[in-house]
Amino acid sequence: MSLAFVEAYKSHPSQSDSIWDVVWTKNDSVLSVSADGTIRQWSGVGDAKPPSPNSEFPAKHTLGLNSLSVSPDAKYALYNSIEGLTALWDLTSGEIVGKFESYDRSSSEEGIEPSWTVSLHPNGETYASSGASGNVTIHSAQPGEGFGRRLATLASGRSKFGLKALYSPDGRRVALASESGQIYVFDVETSALATTFSSHAMAVRDLSWSPDSSLLLGASEDKHLGLHDARANGGHVASFAGHSSWVLSVDISPDNRLGLSGSADKTIKVWDIGARAAVSTLQDNGEVWAVSWRPVASTTGAGGFVSGGQDGVVRWWRGAGGAASTY
Repeated sequence: MSLAFVEAYKSHPSQSDSIWDVVWTKNDSVLSVSADGTIRQWSGVGDAKPPSPNSEFPAKHTLGLNSLSVSPDAKYALYNSIEGLTALWDLTSGEIVGKFESYDRSSSEEGIEPSWTVSLHPNGETYASSGASGNVTIHSAQPGEGFGRRLATLASGRSKFGLKALYSPDGRRVALASESGQIYVFDVETSALATTFSSHAMAVRDLSWSPDSSLLLGASEDKHLGLHDARANGGHVASFAGHSSWVLSVDISPDNRLGLSGSADKTIKVWDIGARAAVSTLQDNGEVWAVSWRPVASTTGAGGFVSGGQDGVVRWWRGAGGAASTY
């Protein structure tokens, strides 16, 4: 089987540096964060779109923004800067309703480290972060003064940098991708380490859960994607080979059938998960740091996705053969 995708739209104006994370939301808007310190929301045809006519985008941050998480209802966006400033953006009012400086050494909070990666719990009440310690910290995501307060620490047992923390869609687990190549899965209720996957030979850059929380897909510097069964007594299921350089980003389609990856080799690949094979390869202008499927399963074909990378442009891709607005 092979699938064809074509570029339907691209963001304008583009962000002035690399796109480091991107999310296609339930309401069909797209959010992106960039190394230029900006977060943007885009309409379905690539126009910059603040939350409301009277609101503006959050002020440009001094340093790059590298991690983004959006609530399932598309009401809140959580984002993080490379030095560890975490902010909660209300996508209805356009206001920043929570801000936490995890790098602030004068804070009375113990056990807090500068966050590199953040993930908002599906219920919006907490968020997970990780950084140099290789542990996961659970914080309050309640807007106001208590935002960022530490609630729990989930220890991996190894002091290797945590590159990606990600809550499962059902909110029961949180996964952590490590610079050592391990993927740790924690039980949220007990704060215990439930599973460790050691299927990658180099750092794991990105993770994606399947919508039913049963599968976990990893993107690694070893040029492979690793598919894991995250259920009890599960394990490594398959490796996907085909990229010629680091795999930087990954996502699983809303119907569980297709995987999506972006690489430092300047390509995007679409994978048939059941067949364990690439079914489409798309050329980009630079390293592809972020990919995200449209979160609504397509009724007309392969669906659509967005990508972002080195050139600062968000691109919308759709299955070939349909109208430009058809995904």
